[in-house]
Amino acid sequence: MSRKRYVPDLQELASLCEANYLRFLRLLPDAEVGSERVFSITATPDQKATIIMRVEEIHPYTTMLTVKQQGISPAWIHPPSMDVRLYHDASMAEVLSYQNQHRFEGRYQYPNPQMRMPDEKIQLNRFLADWLEHCLRHGHVEQPFLFSPTF
Repeated sequence: MSRKRYVPDLQELASLCEANYLRFLRLLPDAEVGSERVFSITATPDQKATIIMRVEEIHPYTTMLTVKQQGISPAWIHPPSMDVRLYHDASMAEVLSYQNQHRFEGRYQYPNPQMRMPDEKIQLNRFLADWLEHCLRHGHVEQPFLFSPTF
């Protein structure tokens, strides 16, 4: 019995990328090159993760971001890190690289030399969606509160 060939669901991928774009707009409202937003997420009183979103490049129709996590992971595991491109004309966000792996195809034959799943591209964009949603629901922006009363 042969396996059924994986067929990418382009509507699902497009809606996922559109939703991620909107999540980034909520998380990074004032994006400038070099700007960062750091979110703290507390897992337990002793464990805290930090999610760092940094704007790397801004062009008329696109913005390049780096999203990284620090903390919680054991020393032998590389913390999650990905590069994401925002397409402003299409209102979409797409994962371009994950853990220094680049160029994800829409479909892979399985098995393959990189051991990527047939639906690797959509899985990475789902992971990004979960990460961003978690920041929106449970993250606390780490920046000092400045109060300057004017009389």
